[in-house]
Amino acid sequence: KCRTGPLDIVFVIDSSRSVRPFEFETMRRFMIDIIGNLDVGPNATRVGVIQYSSQVQNIFSLKTFFTRAEMERAINSIIPLAQGTMTGLAIQYVMNVAFTAQEGARPPHKKIPRIAIIVTDGRPQDRVTEVATQARNAGIEIYAVGIQRADMNSLRAMASPPLEEHVFLVESFELIQQFGKQFQDKLCGVDMCVEQEHGCQHSCVSTPGSFYCECNPGYRLNVDGKTCSPIDACADGRHGCQHHCVSTRGSYSCRCRPGYYLGQNKRSCIMIDYCSFGNHSCQHECVSIPSGHYCRCRSGYPLQPDGRSCRATDLCNGVDHGCEFKCVSTEGSYHCMCPEGQQLQADGKTCSKCGAGHVDLVMVIDGSKSVRPQNFELVKQFVNRIVDLLDVSPHGTRVGLVQYSSRVRTEFPLNKYHSADEIKKAVMDVEYMEKGTMTGLALKHMVEHSFSELEGARPLSHNIPRIGLVFTDGRSQDDISEWARRAKESGIVMFAVGVGKAVEEELRAIASEPVEQHFSYSADFTTMTHLVENFSLNICPEEGKGETEIRSPCECEALVQFQTNTVAILQSLTEKNILYARSLAQMTARLEDLEKQIANKK
Repeated sequence: KCRTGPLDIVFVIDSSRSVRPFEFETMRRFMIDIIGNLDVGPNATRVGVIQYSSQVQNIFSLKTFFTRAEMERAINSIIPLAQGTMTGLAIQYVMNVAFTAQEGARPPHKKIPRIAIIVTDGRPQDRVTEVATQARNAGIEIYAVGIQRADMNSLRAMASPPLEEHVFLVESFELIQQFGKQFQDKLCGVDMCVEQEHGCQHSCVSTPGSFYCECNPGYRLNVDGKTCSPIDACADGRHGCQHHCVSTRGSYSCRCRPGYYLGQNKRSCIMIDYCSFGNHSCQHECVSIPSGHYCRCRSGYPLQPDGRSCRATDLCNGVDHGCEFKCVSTEGSYHCMCPEGQQLQADGKTCSKCGAGHVDLVMVIDGSKSVRPQNFELVKQFVNRIVDLLDVSPHGTRVGLVQYSSRVRTEFPLNKYHSADEIKKAVMDVEYMEKGTMTGLALKHMVEHSFSELEGARPLSHNIPRIGLVFTDGRSQDDISEWARRAKESGIVMFAVGVGKAVEEELRAIASEPVEQHFSYSADFTTMTHLVENFSLNICPEEGKGETEIRSPCECEALVQFQTNTVAILQSLTEKNILYARSLAQMTARLEDLEKQIANKK
């Protein structure tokens, strides 16, 4: 076996018409015998075969087969082309195609010899000198083997120097097999790695007439061509390791600092969550850090000496709270309170006895089909007349509006608008819902949502009155008793206004105690709208000289609450209806008396 090192060998076989079939068989045998003595494999010698006549045909390339058995089968399957002798064309193919990386040739920096063995029996029909020179300059070593009728000048023009080692002429095809053994010795030559002191630090690779040194994986060959140095794969800075890069024999691995572990991409580092182990014993919060963990308390709780437990701080005793009357500590915070009958001001600290102008008012209006569109417009006007009486501001009175029919819709919450003009515009933009009368559902929505702090209701600790005014024109299609009770139990002062076919029993169930002051009924929408004009323009009016004098609510001797104003509106409505009814009855009686007198005269 030829063991002088790996080679890239391409056989270039003449299959022109001058080569008779039995002669071509000897050429097959020539190739098979040489291949049989080569150490073939992907990392050893690679072999390719092409045949040519007037054209070039690739039988198999350097990357096709890596066993002698596969190569022998392919060679035995060759069908000669039996045409002209275009040797120059074949050499061009060898240079441009056969010895390319795409066809399996190893790259030049590996220093693996590229050998072309041209076997021909005649004179080329094209020019070979120029293309052969180009092939040799490209690093291809050419052996020219002529048989019988071959032209010696053409063989010398093709072969590499020295010509006496690269040009061979065999007298007949019968002698080519014997020549093959001699050519094998010429091809393999002397194993230079064995015959002389090569000086390679790692390994020596023999080539025909020479040798070169190679390094083990993870090392690179130094400039002296003999010694090897470890490859530092971390040195180029392209490793991508988040923390540390560790070089190992031409490769590298990433490592993390203590307290971190390597992520799935083997480059990034993730901090270990020591708190997730479940053994920290922190009363409030566990905070993980690279070196372990520590406990942390919520705001208002100092960490105790054991480093785990927390204890609430009485902020009323520890800070200058500024409360006028009383400070109440809560978990991590505090708030001020006022005595009964007084109201906490917007600063959250001082108290005032004047609270009539500060309420959270939610009006719940019936938008069912029985109301009719024209009457719904009167309802909106009625709502706006009430708004005109209020001191609307973020720290004064807040107003919300809910409409209901078969479903409930918040038109705007308590924290939506901050002036009377904004509210009145929003009211006039409300669209009539129509459909059923689910008053119970509306009360539920008011209790659960409308008076929540999320929708703008101020905390109960601020002592801001919560007032709900329900406006309906008919019998509810669901039960109202439970949510009417819950509304009043939650501290909401409930007013009930009925019009048309509203049921008195339901109105009384909605209204707060005393019931007579918190509900009213009118048979007509128009009358109710007109009566709003009788409302006082201030909570604490003082009549004088036919004009209304506007005074501060806090200066009134008797504080009139919002409830009293609303009751006055409703009572006025009821009284006028009674007067209208009495006047109508008197007029009817007088007409009947006149009719009787006229009849008697006739």
